[in-house]
Amino acid sequence: MTTPNSSGSGRVPSDQTDVQQPSIEKTPEHALASRFPNVKVSDVAPKRNHVTSDLLHAGAALVFGILVILVAVYLHGLTTGVEDDAHSASQAFDWLVDLPSSLLQQLIVISIVVGVLIQLVLNREWLQSACSVGALLIGFLVCWGVSELLSYHSSAMLINTLLSSGTRVGPSLLPDFYAAIAAFLTVAGPRDTRSSVKRSWNILLAGAVIFIMTSWSSLPGVLVAICIGRMVGLSIRFGVGTKNSGAWGYQIVQALSSIGLHPAVLDRRPEASDHAPMLTDDLTDHSRLYDLTDESGVHYVVSVLDNQVQITGYFSQLWQLIRLNGVAVRHDRSAVSATHHHYSMLLGLRDIDLTCARPYGVCDYGESSIVVFEHRETIHAVDCRELDDTEALSLMNYLQRAHQRGFTHRQITADTIARSAIGDMVIAGWQNGDYASTTTNITLDKVQLLTLFSTMLGIERTVSLARRAWGESTLISLIPFVQKAAVPAATRQMEGWNKQIVEDLRTALSKLAPEEVAESMEQVTLTRFNARSFFGLVLLVIAVYVMLTQMRPDEMIRAVKQANLWWAFVVMLFGFLAWVGSAMALGAFMDRDRRRPFGLLCSQIAAGFTAVSMPAGIGPAFVNLQYLRKSGYRNTTATAIMSAVLAVQGVITVVLLLLIGIFTGRNTLSGMIPTNTLIIAIAVVALAISVIMAIPSVRRKIANKYLPLVKSYARSLLETLTQPRKLLGSVAGSLILNLSTGFGFWAALMAFGFNMNPIETTFIFLLANTLGSAVPTPGGLGAVEAALSVAFSAVGVPAALALSATLLYRVVFYWLRIPLGALAMKWLDKHNLI
Repeated sequence: MTTPNSSGSGRVPSDQTDVQQPSIEKTPEHALASRFPNVKVSDVAPKRNHVTSDLLHAGAALVFGILVILVAVYLHGLTTGVEDDAHSASQAFDWLVDLPSSLLQQLIVISIVVGVLIQLVLNREWLQSACSVGALLIGFLVCWGVSELLSYHSSAMLINTLLSSGTRVGPSLLPDFYAAIAAFLTVAGPRDTRSSVKRSWNILLAGAVIFIMTSWSSLPGVLVAICIGRMVGLSIRFGVGTKNSGAWGYQIVQALSSIGLHPAVLDRRPEASDHAPMLTDDLTDHSRLYDLTDESGVHYVVSVLDNQVQITGYFSQLWQLIRLNGVAVRHDRSAVSATHHHYSMLLGLRDIDLTCARPYGVCDYGESSIVVFEHRETIHAVDCRELDDTEALSLMNYLQRAHQRGFTHRQITADTIARSAIGDMVIAGWQNGDYASTTTNITLDKVQLLTLFSTMLGIERTVSLARRAWGESTLISLIPFVQKAAVPAATRQMEGWNKQIVEDLRTALSKLAPEEVAESMEQVTLTRFNARSFFGLVLLVIAVYVMLTQMRPDEMIRAVKQANLWWAFVVMLFGFLAWVGSAMALGAFMDRDRRRPFGLLCSQIAAGFTAVSMPAGIGPAFVNLQYLRKSGYRNTTATAIMSAVLAVQGVITVVLLLLIGIFTGRNTLSGMIPTNTLIIAIAVVALAISVIMAIPSVRRKIANKYLPLVKSYARSLLETLTQPRKLLGSVAGSLILNLSTGFGFWAALMAFGFNMNPIETTFIFLLANTLGSAVPTPGGLGAVEAALSVAFSAVGVPAALALSATLLYRVVFYWLRIPLGALAMKWLDKHNLI
């Protein structure tokens, strides 16, 4: 590691910036105090940190355990094959069979627990030892609970896969000692700093191999138990916190002596004032700040970054790396790599004569990395709202000069806008920046500064200043990148920000370009994941799961083969008419200039795809709402139209049921409402509302914040429903929708030769389908089939024939709509209509 001289002019050579030198060997604090008797140190005791990575690793353990169970059920042959290979390998070690397994298990548990506890006690780690023993007990309890759950609420195949010679059905289905020891060692860790923990993990894993080879434990059982233990241990470790193992007090003094500093006073700043009011360490995330005075009276600022807190920034960088598409993102795994890169960035900026925090040197100690800043050049935060045109232009020129030499910032927010002691405007916080940057990152920097100034100074003023600083051609090139994904979260949370700012800024920039150029510019895809793509992925996963677990292709194929082909086509025709009816019901409430007949039809077809992953009715409502938003309606109006459509369809269904029931004499409706359940539900809702409204603060919040929204929504809904022409059009569409679905089932009955009154068929179908759809399964799956089969069997249709007709109807009105809905959704997405 190259260390600059005391003047701060030294620089890390470009070919050495990524070389990590070994850090100073860590020495106990009390031993160092006598080595530096003339140094006055004022520090606080290190806190226990709640490390975010513990929660993430606990979640990973949970996911892995679930995957093991799924593999054991659906890939039973794979797990059996692995175990058979292990048993075959054990034949080379005949003596393993003669081992008393229960005795060996006890020896493993005792040796691990005693060995680790001795080390913890000798190091006076009382809290750590108590928490470790507690994790051991909780590991046993959780494993017993999971075993009980799997024993009585899972398939026989899974139970047989988990069973072994040393386990039995019930609380002992899983080998509990693996879970207990894994939880114990996780809390007692980490393994890289405690030799007993590392040795114990090796003993536990070696014992697991032996037990699997001798059939005392099953491979899936061992893996699931260890995952349970890890999840328990990591959760406890996060809750209790992990002791900070970074550099503190005299350890920092020893580290500073390695770069030519001879401290006289080292004073820890209070946490609340670490970065206020001066940006003395260039906004290093999660760092600890110290004021240092050396023997000659020169003042410095010492910034200490610990690995345990840097891990949070690392995961944030990883998320950006995964989320952003085509954008280079740093991912510094350790505090050392983060501070060394930051140091290189600041030296590079100073080399091109840009004002920034002035670094003196960098050094490492244990799990901490330390950067020292000269205190003679202070940088103060600035309120962006108070910037004049000259200062805003200066910041734009500052960024332009950095970009011309390949430096990018990556995170320009209001916190990074600063002013030096002599009045120069500065962009601070280059920790996550980089050099040799791509064009995309340079462009995103400019977009971030533009959106920040647009929020604080106004769009028109910002664009005018940017034209003077960067030129029109540069601003035109930014248009495809002006989108919400490019704006940092801190900017989006500022007072004055709203979602419309991005659209208005893009519109303002588009006015600078010729009309044909502006129209030909398509928005660049910056994110791999957004609400739309995530929603589509979730739908796809759920759809595949439902199709694999619930679809019975043999029964459906048999039903379709036995059906009359022409009547099956009639069922499909009624299915298409149902789409037309629902499109009419929605389109009737839309303005004529926004009504696209084919787009409306595709939106209703796309609703069939959502039905496989959402309860009946919710998927179509969501698609309608998205379609209306993309058609130019604001949220309130779109919600009102969607609600009006649902209200009309609900009323038409009830009216049809009542009219048909009255005129046909059917009394099926009587007794169908579960009176006791309905009364209990109403009472519970009323009680909950009463309790909530009895709290003054909640009541005021509802009255001041939510009641105006409800009134606005109710007003829009009332205006929508009080337009006779539109209302009649929606009623006609809802009638077509309801009658088409009812007649579709009548045609399914006719396909199997059973002639029934179509009106009565529609009545029974609407009633049974409504009750079945109330069950919160995707598209009412299972419940609708059962309700239709039972309802028509009760009115004289042979049970086998009713089931066949139901399966034919569901093939056309449910399963066939899934691939067609996916194609329709893709078309809508391509035309920006959903």
